[in-house]
Amino acid sequence: MPDLVLLHGFTQTGRSWQPIGHALAGRYRSAAPDLPGHGDFAERRPASFTACDAYLRALTDEPFTLVGYSMGGRVALHAALSLGDRVRRLVLVGASPGIADARERAQRAADDAALADRIEAIGLDAFVREWGAQPLFDGIPRGIAERIDADRRRNTAPGLAAALRGLGTGVMPPLWDRLAELAMPVDLVVGERDEKFRAIAAEIAERAGDARVHVVAGAGHAAHLEAPDALVELLGR
Repeated sequence: MPDLVLLHGFTQTGRSWQPIGHALAGRYRSAAPDLPGHGDFAERRPASFTACDAYLRALTDEPFTLVGYSMGGRVALHAALSLGDRVRRLVLVGASPGIADARERAQRAADDAALADRIEAIGLDAFVREWGAQPLFDGIPRGIAERIDADRRRNTAPGLAAALRGLGTGVMPPLWDRLAELAMPVDLVVGERDEKFRAIAAEIAERAGDARVHVVAGAGHAAHLEAPDALVELLGR
């Protein structure tokens, strides 16, 4: 049974964690599942936070360290509040507790629904090109960007559309007011160039009990992919 669970971001798959899982193999038994709508389980699981919680409950009976990046971070945060002491340590990479303002959240849900429709209309290849061209991912070294692109192409257009509709930021209940309930240590990992999520991490740290922010020098939003050694060092402490 795993004692380290790694949850990937939107458009990625569990394979994106392979460098970190391999580096920690001597210390952890790790699992990096494909989340609903992604990879091998693109259309086999309902895309919902409830489904993710149920999967994690069934994965192991023992306490484990839970790591999540971006969308996977939202899932991990939701699961940590649901599973309680089953999660002994929570590590969030470039993640947010959601959108607090109801009007902004409704607009984001509408935007995500429209994007889901677009994914189905233009197909996987065109969408992957569009998604990877966002300023959010500027500065990723070419070799790493190519690996990220190859991983994204393991998905399907219907699967990614379902993930947006079921696990998008707009449909997620905001968890800002519940951060103080987190009983486990929380590590917030953000890239130095990711200004938006650095600010979010600082606010999470103020509200959560035992939380600390770790800024990865030179990295952007995908800090665990751009500088995996930094996360390996943090998890190995």
